[in-house]
Amino acid sequence: MMSKKDFIEFFGYKIHNLTMQETVTKIDNYIIKKKCAQHVVINVAKIVNSNNDRLLKNSIKTADIVNIDGAGIIYGMKLLGLHPKERVTGIDLMMELIKLSEIKRYSVYFLGSTTHTLEKLLINIKIKFPSLIIAGNRNGYWDTIEEEKLIVKEIAKTKPNILFVGISSPKKEYFISKNKNYLNSNLIMGVGGSFDIYANITKRAPLFFQNYGMEWIYRIYQEPARMWKRYLITNTKYFFMLIIEFFSLKDHNIIK
Repeated sequence: MMSKKDFIEFFGYKIHNLTMQETVTKIDNYIIKKKCAQHVVINVAKIVNSNNDRLLKNSIKTADIVNIDGAGIIYGMKLLGLHPKERVTGIDLMMELIKLSEIKRYSVYFLGSTTHTLEKLLINIKIKFPSLIIAGNRNGYWDTIEEEKLIVKEIAKTKPNILFVGISSPKKEYFISKNKNYLNSNLIMGVGGSFDIYANITKRAPLFFQNYGMEWIYRIYQEPARMWKRYLITNTKYFFMLIIEFFSLKDHNIIK
């Protein structure tokens, strides 16, 4: 049973205020009880984009577990007088859940990215976790609703305890929210570009950037043409959202 202290209200979202270990324990309990849960991480892009995307907003609001991923969310919460425990990044949580799955003999399914990336990912995963039960894998590309339904049926047949969805936002949120009751999995988790990193296709930011919440700078360095505009627009919008919210709370004496 979770209390109000386990949640933080932030821009209309009810976000779990959990550590990494608390999150893993919560997910483990879902699997033990054979429940179906949708996991979502929240970052600046999702906060900003969900303002104009009803489906994305709904997928976050209806998720069973919502973790704080982006450093910008941590800083924003602190600015508004809130007390987040820590970041629980999707890429790190994915690895913790793979460790848990090998120990407890849970099965996992990998959906997303390209067939080439999946092949490299599975090789690396099997080297590091030789006893991990891999229920199946499938690339993240399809063209029709009928094809999507077939993919859902294929996954459901394997009954994975954990389904990792390595598709970009907001497509993965749409897919999970729409199909979570038909995928026959205890936990469905969107992991974005994590497959590419664990397949050694792309590199994660060095620890210095991770520890100081500056991974976005490293991503711009890696893909300047694609990333600079995205971060400029979303970060600027988020900054003004925070300023407006800060003075609104101050006017109501919620922030002293």
